[in-house]
Amino acid sequence: MNIVCLDMEGVLTPEIWIAFSEESGIPELRRTTRDEPDYDKLMKWRISILKEHGLGLREIQDVISRVDPLPGAREFLDALRDRVQVLILSDTFEEFAKPLIKKLGMPPLFCNSLEVAPDGEILKHRMRIANSKLSTVKALQSIGFDTIAVGDSFNDLGMIKASKAGFLFRTTEAIRRDHPEYPALESFDDLYEAIIKAL
Repeated sequence: MNIVCLDMEGVLTPEIWIAFSEESGIPELRRTTRDEPDYDKLMKWRISILKEHGLGLREIQDVISRVDPLPGAREFLDALRDRVQVLILSDTFEEFAKPLIKKLGMPPLFCNSLEVAPDGEILKHRMRIANSKLSTVKALQSIGFDTIAVGDSFNDLGMIKASKAGFLFRTTEAIRRDHPEYPALESFDDLYEAIIKAL
């Protein structure tokens, strides 16, 4: 039995932190998992920058409320879900993802959470499990699923490598160059066709 595991940001939606960086005028917040492989280090750094600027969850959620999925993402996801089970595996947070998941038609999502003070200050991030994407793919395989994984960043490579088929989608030149063994696709139509062939 097959299940497709998709990254969210960069694959189905814009990068939340880049959108927030643009609206807040804080260029440092453009840094994502495409740039920093160590997600724990990246999040601690982001939280320190938010604190420095007096920004918290409310300001980020305000930006997210105006972010839409990437053009064609909802249609791609609807078509894929007609053919195979799909799970969104993301290192984002429940507090960020809910409005975007609604706009994507409520696919199942496994992600992380935040510890937030009453005034909205983000105190720390709580990872669901270490190496969450890879750990989840291995757990799915242990209960009888064959996984097909799609992502765009360093933190997606583990689940892509561990799956029966894996695809890079709209990734960076550096990741594409370092991992020529994985097809690097640019359009939802091509990604859909590749996944269907892999089933």
